[in-house]
Amino acid sequence: MSEKKADPAPLGLLGFGLTTILMSFVLNARLGSLDGMIIGMAIFYGGVAQIVAGVMEYKRGNTFGMVAFSSYGFFWLSFVALNWLGSPGVASYGIWPFSTIAPDLTSYTTPWAVGLEALTAYFFMWGLFTLFMFVGTLRKNRAIQLVFGSLTVVFFFLAILYGIPAYSSVKASDLNLFKQIIGIVGMICGFSAFYLAMAHVLNEEYGRTVLPIGPVEKQAL
Repeated sequence: MSEKKADPAPLGLLGFGLTTILMSFVLNARLGSLDGMIIGMAIFYGGVAQIVAGVMEYKRGNTFGMVAFSSYGFFWLSFVALNWLGSPGVASYGIWPFSTIAPDLTSYTTPWAVGLEALTAYFFMWGLFTLFMFVGTLRKNRAIQLVFGSLTVVFFFLAILYGIPAYSSVKASDLNLFKQIIGIVGMICGFSAFYLAMAHVLNEEYGRTVLPIGPVEKQAL
């Protein structure tokens, strides 16, 4: 008799969904600037929880789930690194990996500063990766298609957001409306992932369709 294994998809989807929703509120100028709450969520729930889910999907033989959860888990960790190692504000505190405190904290800089061109390439490559992952959802349910479809748009929009001021005279402050639109699309993506996670949990718990997710040809994720 084989032992039934828990479905790790809801954990990974919730880690991704809740972190994305909160980050999207920041982009939509509703939670102020990036702060410790987002960093904490990105490390532990968006990052670690998704990586754990990816490892569990590996043990279940689900390649798509393993690649998706592990990759986006490490995305959130890399996002934290960019906003930590690349931030002069963080560098000014002289904390690790900035080993010494400069005499004048306000002028303390970081050698890991991230430029607009680099961020453009960063989000473009994540958008390209997500686009190919979206193709992989076309044989799955509609809910997961919405998650990956909207996430593809978010990443490419973020690449455009940083690319415009990087390669033109337009200032980042002139793109606030576009930034808010990205936040709205991000919230659609995050809530879609949250809905799909809850559908997994409730449908399994009740043994019937409580929350529909659209036609399914292949059940994994």
